[in-house]
Amino acid sequence: MVSLMNKYKYVLFDLDGTISESAPGIRQSLEYAIRSMNKPLPNLDDYTLYIGPPLIDTFLNLCRFSREEGLEATKIYREYYNAKGKYHNRLYDGMKEVLIQLRTNGFKVAVCSSKYEKFAEEILEILGISEYFDAVCGSNLDGSRKDKKDLIPYALKSLGGELEADRQAAVMIGDTFFDARGARQCGVDFIGAEYGYGSIIAMRDEGAEVFVKSPTDILTEIL
Repeated sequence: MVSLMNKYKYVLFDLDGTISESAPGIRQSLEYAIRSMNKPLPNLDDYTLYIGPPLIDTFLNLCRFSREEGLEATKIYREYYNAKGKYHNRLYDGMKEVLIQLRTNGFKVAVCSSKYEKFAEEILEILGISEYFDAVCGSNLDGSRKDKKDLIPYALKSLGGELEADRQAAVMIGDTFFDARGARQCGVDFIGAEYGYGSIIAMRDEGAEVFVKSPTDILTEIL
């Protein structure tokens, strides 16, 4: 049971850049998809441009694909990511200990990621941390439920709660302005992961005020 002294009951984690270092596999999969479409490869050195936003948005906005091209590239990306890219994930130091502590203290914990839900589930298995989550919430194969404003209510419902009744008991933890914006739109608290791939300034612009420099600092803000 969650202690009455704790501020939250529901803890929602972004995946890429918050739980795991995933940039190498994502970049490799993007490059493969773009080349397969016979399109010029944009500069992918800045991870903030494509780690965080929904995948289809990356192809539309960063690569300037048409909608039809973006959907085809998304299909190619997912096939490659499923075969190779997802194995290039590394758990951030200290994250497993954080999850164990949250479990010990009775929190309801979910992954809340714009990544295709099945991939998110498989990544947790690869990282060896599936047992510490009560729910894994991601986007659908058709690209729907990709925004955090849609994912956060879905995650709370998956944990047995409801956004309207439980928003003050929930916190979203993420590393990009997409996470911060979704939390603001849903009216739940937000903790920004400085150690991830996103921009602190961009998160602040979406109303973020609380930040942590490492996974272990998360406990200080929650317990």
